[in-house]
Amino acid sequence: MKIIKLDTVDSTNSFLKDMAVNTTVENYTVVVAKEQTKGRGQMQSKWIVDAGKNLTFSVLLVFDELSVENKKYLNFAVCVSVFETLKEFNVPKLSIKWPNDILSGKHKICGILIENIFRGNAISQSVIGIGVNVNQEIFPSSLKYASSIKNILHKETDLGNLLNHILKNIKKNIQLLNEKQYQILETKYLDVLYKRRVPSMFKDKNNNLFMGKIVGVSNNGKLQMELEDETIQEFGIKEVSFVY
Repeated sequence: MKIIKLDTVDSTNSFLKDMAVNTTVENYTVVVAKEQTKGRGQMQSKWIVDAGKNLTFSVLLVFDELSVENKKYLNFAVCVSVFETLKEFNVPKLSIKWPNDILSGKHKICGILIENIFRGNAISQSVIGIGVNVNQEIFPSSLKYASSIKNILHKETDLGNLLNHILKNIKKNIQLLNEKQYQILETKYLDVLYKRRVPSMFKDKNNNLFMGKIVGVSNNGKLQMELEDETIQEFGIKEVSFVY
């Protein structure tokens, strides 16, 4: 496994994607940076962290055959890998908030961005960007629910050790993906999905409030929710949010 360490970069995902497009990059190449000046989250949102205090990195995955229709299992594999690592580090009250945030209680401590490179109807490569809030203690007031491992455990965590554990678990779960063990990955993911089967208040993209409960994830990766009239409705990213 090749690990490229950078002091500063605009985005580890952008850096690794450019490498993958312009050169031959071996499977599981990792780019880790002390600081990202233009770190990205889902739907072009910004990922803001203090330099040197957190774990921000990207991993290139190369696939022989991963059909586009099975891409949700890639997300499951990556999310579960980070979840399992944080559990190993004794972070309490862990869950995965759909599609790929890791929470401790209500506090977000990790975000994941998956960007795929396609060949026909298959995913040939994926760049997996992972940002874990590790030793940062103060966050912008606009990030109401952001927290860190240090704030939760009240101690410092070694970034290199945490990285190695995450990579180990990614390899383990991507092996399940390559073996088409989709049901195992889905069970692992759904078992720890935040608020699954718990009636909760939500808000749609038009700011309409409604009650519902999460029941699963559709074949195309959308969130499946049972509404008060017992119908099942599907929502894409940014189409629905929790009302705390």
